[in-house]
Amino acid sequence: MNFEVMFFDLDDTLYPFTSGVWNAVADKMNLYMIEILGFDRTEVPVLREKLFRKYGTTLRGLKTEYNINENDFLQYVHDIPLEQYLHPNKDLGDILSLYSERKVIFTNASHDHAQRVIRVLGLEGVFDQIIDITQISPWCKPFPEAFTKAFEIAGVIEPANCVLLDDSPRNLLAARQFGVYTIQVGSEFRSDGADAAVISLLDLPSVIPVNSDILKVK
Repeated sequence: MNFEVMFFDLDDTLYPFTSGVWNAVADKMNLYMIEILGFDRTEVPVLREKLFRKYGTTLRGLKTEYNINENDFLQYVHDIPLEQYLHPNKDLGDILSLYSERKVIFTNASHDHAQRVIRVLGLEGVFDQIIDITQISPWCKPFPEAFTKAFEIAGVIEPANCVLLDDSPRNLLAARQFGVYTIQVGSEFRSDGADAAVISLLDLPSVIPVNSDILKVK
């Protein structure tokens, strides 16, 4: 079948997890909790892990338990020099442009951060839409309510006609519950929630041949 919409995660999906971007963002999250919220440096890692597991993201946990301003948090943690970590990827742009399906960024990060990543990678004009964390609030991936909101925002009527490309096994598993075809990015080994896996999006044609129907095996 042909897919109606291709949903792409942003961080560690459009670029390799080895880039260092996530480490830089995580460091800024720690600093936010220390400098803005006043937590002791030694307790931050444990608290962040607890919030992440319970609420899906550090942001949602801090918003729920400490009533932080989410826009301030997002601006603070994404204020990193992306150009030091990422570089234009013309090959990726060429490959993604071969697919006629609508391409949507679906991220737990901010819209501004997504736009900056797209710009630094040289992928302007490739994606038709960005769905960010504020648009699916108060939810986030991997919660099913976040996916329901994203489908609504993207105008998707039948999720089974969509594909999700994401590095997170729990996000892929959640999407698969809706019948979405799921592709794990960044690993050659499929997690339980993935229908297929690729090391990089550059390998996408090996899983979704261009202009070819896909036999979905569940």
